[in-house]
Amino acid sequence: MKDFLNAARTLLLDLASTLVFLVLFLLTHNTVLSVGLGIVFGLSQIGFQLIRQRPIEAMEWLSLFLVVAAGTATLLTNDPRFVLFKPSVIYAIIGIVMLKPGWLNRYLPQIARTVVPDVAVVVGFVWAGLMFVSAAVNAFVALTCSLETWAWFMPVYGIVSKVVVFLGGFAALRLIARRRVRAMPAVERDALLAATGRQ
Repeated sequence: MKDFLNAARTLLLDLASTLVFLVLFLLTHNTVLSVGLGIVFGLSQIGFQLIRQRPIEAMEWLSLFLVVAAGTATLLTNDPRFVLFKPSVIYAIIGIVMLKPGWLNRYLPQIARTVVPDVAVVVGFVWAGLMFVSAAVNAFVALTCSLETWAWFMPVYGIVSKVVVFLGGFAALRLIARRRVRAMPAVERDALLAATGRQ
């Protein structure tokens, strides 16, 4: 759960400049001010990382590029929806990364990595699928709905969909692991439980 929350926090930080834009736009309805401060916020995030001499991950550079590109397109066309597409790009890139079999293993306890590695691969693909679906949903809502609708719908959809996949994946891994462990011969089961610290 801790790793899941850390991943969610990282994604929120990557989307922070978009959220700054959205909140300002909803409060002021001033496209230039909202986009300008969103870009400044994105640049500030990178600048802060540089000052603290922390490595800047590829996703952070991508996020900055997207907010500047989408912000510029918004200013040139006076259409704030360009900024709303940034989460779709991020979701799609995360989905591509999640297509790598076994990416989920580092978040699993040793017993799950030993007993249900095949199930973890499937759950990892389900997460990737959710990211692609989320990218499409975000793009659809950004194109067809008002900013106000996007502002309440996407956070609700994002939280609910991720909680459902998280709980479903957790339940599947746990139930199948428990069934497989119980089906093992007693000697093999005892050795596995001892090796993974479950006794």
